[in-house]
Amino acid sequence: MTSLLTRPDSARNRAARNAPPRQRPLVLIATVGGACAALAPLVVLLALGVIGWFVTDAGVHGAPRDGMRVGALAWLAGHGSGVTIEGARVTIVPLGVTAMIVWSMWRIGHRVGDAISSHGPDADRISDGERDLTVPIAVTTFFAGYVVVAIVVATLAAGTTADPSVPHVLAWTVAMTALVGAPAVATGSGRAAIWAALLPPTVRAGAAVAGAVLRLLLLVSMLTFVLALVVSFGEAATMTSSLHPSPAEAGLYAVVNAAFAPNAALFAGSFLLGPGFAVGGATVVSPAAVVVGPLPVVPLLAALPSAGTPAGWVGATMLVPPLVAAVAAFRTLRPRPLTWDQVALAGCGGGLVAGVGFAVLASISGGAAGPGRMRFVGPFTRDVLVHAVTACGVGALLGASLVALLVWRSNRAWPDPSAVDERDEPVGPDEPTTPAAPAED
Repeated sequence: MTSLLTRPDSARNRAARNAPPRQRPLVLIATVGGACAALAPLVVLLALGVIGWFVTDAGVHGAPRDGMRVGALAWLAGHGSGVTIEGARVTIVPLGVTAMIVWSMWRIGHRVGDAISSHGPDADRISDGERDLTVPIAVTTFFAGYVVVAIVVATLAAGTTADPSVPHVLAWTVAMTALVGAPAVATGSGRAAIWAALLPPTVRAGAAVAGAVLRLLLLVSMLTFVLALVVSFGEAATMTSSLHPSPAEAGLYAVVNAAFAPNAALFAGSFLLGPGFAVGGATVVSPAAVVVGPLPVVPLLAALPSAGTPAGWVGATMLVPPLVAAVAAFRTLRPRPLTWDQVALAGCGGGLVAGVGFAVLASISGGAAGPGRMRFVGPFTRDVLVHAVTACGVGALLGASLVALLVWRSNRAWPDPSAVDERDEPVGPDEPTTPAAPAED
């Protein structure tokens, strides 16, 4: 019966209940987060590889590990590894797979940042001069966890005839960690908001303009590609039917083509900017001319315009990128409390950065897509850089100029009360409204 009696609540028990929860080690959280960021899309692609292996021949030939190997190679290709298919080197990156990897890295990196938000020195210790190394340590260990998975997968797949490039995988991992993983950890931990508050308002506004212009330009580019593909849907269906696939194989083939849809969107954006792109050696697809040769049976290529000189109205599509930049800059800067000169500077600078960003994305969207003339596929990067910087910079400046004009007119209509001179203050009822005449001698 004595075991049923309640023990008295001692001071030690009360202190244990009221104590804050014990923090998990920062290095452990970030390392596991990096490994999970790599494994999440990898598992999805491995499952798709097994499904594709079973769909193609109902499991008659090969083994499930062959499908898993294909999924692993697709994951590595999303990191720029390239593959060798029947002796031909294919280096074009399926940006659809890369987008899935980037999304996974951002989401898990943000959660890692949220989990380590209470680590590191507090505000008082930072004000005393102590350095806050929480985010750098977390990013470093996050990268370590990610790169271990990447090396293991690349090593296991290297024994096949596909021959993925491990140095390219490591280079892409470093770049994605710096451009995606580190900002995600900093944002989730709350440090990014603190650091951004220290920047001048013009810089913050310019960064917002750059992001808005780039996002809207990519969206318009994707819509342009989708519209062109819808118009040529009959030709795309004919290409697919010529391969005589089963319904399951046709669905799998559509998934493979969807992995290159972001590449096609960047090709369309390069077309809108003017320089265009190539679909093989000695070819060009631009608003001024379309020169193509024999093409492989890929439904995405049905969106290409007909060979020859395009109609006159096609050249007017080059006005779309500046218009997009102007709209994005106007919508971003309109609600911000900036002076007219800050608005103009943020709009122009943000547009220039967005143009550079689009050119960088266009540069990684191309590569070798097969042997012979198909080794040259992709936008003309240098020309795209010049046109993108010009179009986005000028367009964003126009949109910002309209906002600056509105701000300038508003300031004239409503002058700053602190700038009103004391002599302009209203006079009282007992004070003279005109200066008194000088007394005569």
